[in-house]
Amino acid sequence: MTEADTTLADGDNRPIFTVGELSQALKRVVEGEFAWVSVRGEVSGFKRAASGHLYFALKDADAVLDAVCWRGVAGRLGIAPEDGLEVVATGKISTYPGRSRYQIVVERLELSGAGALLALLEARKKALADEGLFDEARKRELPYLPETVGVVTSPTGAVIRDILHRVRDRFPRRVLVWPVTVQGAGAAEEIAAAIEGFNCLDAGGPVPRPDVLIVARGGGSLEDLWAFNEEVVVRAAAASAIPLISAVGHETDVTLIDLAADRRAPTPTAAAEMAVPVRADLLERIQSLEHRLGASLRRQIAERRARIDGLGRGLPAARDRLTTASQRLDDWSERLSRGVKGRLGTERQTVDRLRPLRPRQLLALKRQQLAHASQNLSAERVSARIGQARRSADLLAERLSRAGQAALRERVARIETAARLLEGYSYRGVLARGYAVVRDERERPVTRAAQVKSGTALSLEFHDGRTAARAAGKPKPRKSTPDEDDNGQGSLL
Repeated sequence: MTEADTTLADGDNRPIFTVGELSQALKRVVEGEFAWVSVRGEVSGFKRAASGHLYFALKDADAVLDAVCWRGVAGRLGIAPEDGLEVVATGKISTYPGRSRYQIVVERLELSGAGALLALLEARKKALADEGLFDEARKRELPYLPETVGVVTSPTGAVIRDILHRVRDRFPRRVLVWPVTVQGAGAAEEIAAAIEGFNCLDAGGPVPRPDVLIVARGGGSLEDLWAFNEEVVVRAAAASAIPLISAVGHETDVTLIDLAADRRAPTPTAAAEMAVPVRADLLERIQSLEHRLGASLRRQIAERRARIDGLGRGLPAARDRLTTASQRLDDWSERLSRGVKGRLGTERQTVDRLRPLRPRQLLALKRQQLAHASQNLSAERVSARIGQARRSADLLAERLSRAGQAALRERVARIETAARLLEGYSYRGVLARGYAVVRDERERPVTRAAQVKSGTALSLEFHDGRTAARAAGKPKPRKSTPDEDDNGQGSLL
């Protein structure tokens, strides 16, 4: 404070401060008095500046306290502030002279009790469920026998040892471990980055791409498991193209990644059991299937052989068929030999007959035969033959027409006779005389009274249609009158 600043007013010994000097003095007093405090309150008006600094207010029923968290500290916070979240902020109280306001410079931020955690968990669960991240339709089937298993967990501790031991006992497979921090600041980002990193591997690259992922952690409190409830982890699990098994905590611990994963395991050991089958059981099943397949093939072969034998017994013996064919071949060979010999004899006779003739004489003979044939083919003879053939055709057509008409009349008469016989034998003619056909519920004719029981549904067919009926009970025997006692003869009096 300078001499100008301490100028006294007339009659007043109080010092005079500038605004800046007073603000700095208040700042020193406040920071000295409240160098390190923890404040519980509800987050309100949260915003993240472009610089990375966080600004919000802590409020309760009585007051409001401004809060600021610098960018370097914001990345190390255990939780991200959200409006309505009840937290405990730890830091130092300071002032902002530019607006004459005091505020807390946050160095650490924690949720205020399990109730706040559960409320935040339920709100986040509902929001993510509304987006469809937990839908059963999005979940994929696990591969039956993966070549490579990817594990996202802490590289130290019992979890990774249990998983490796269980995989080795059941069915040895290649296991890739992506080490991460499973709780505390930055754990959620590391877990999400590990899931995305496994998905970015090439299937044929130097580092094999896993066929199934296991995200595992041992048991702990709600705060210890909170990293697996963070939105970034849930979204990474839901977006994973590799089937994912969640094994976080004990069987009673349920985190949001369990709902987004394709399968939830109660323990890390159970996750390893889900990832790979039991080699001994698989070998036993293969041997059983091999045995069943062999038995089935042998049975089918035996059935086919028996069927072929049965069909063979119905066929004539091959020796008999060959004997018949051989005999037929011998017969045809003999007939062919005789035919060839006869044909050769005929041709030899023709040659012998023509041998004495000279070429001139033979040519004259052929000319004579040709002239004789020409006379037979003269126009008059051809015309006469055509006329004779036409008359024969007309005669045959007339005879055919008469025969066809006679056959048609005969067929019509036979059909009429059959129709009259059918009409005479038909039961419908009997129905026309006042009778009826009784049928039961299955449309079977009822021919005896013993076939009908009381209450049976019946169908009555008359000559003009059908009607339904139901059988009544048997009538009670009627007492005979004195006039009917004598064998139905009655009385003369």
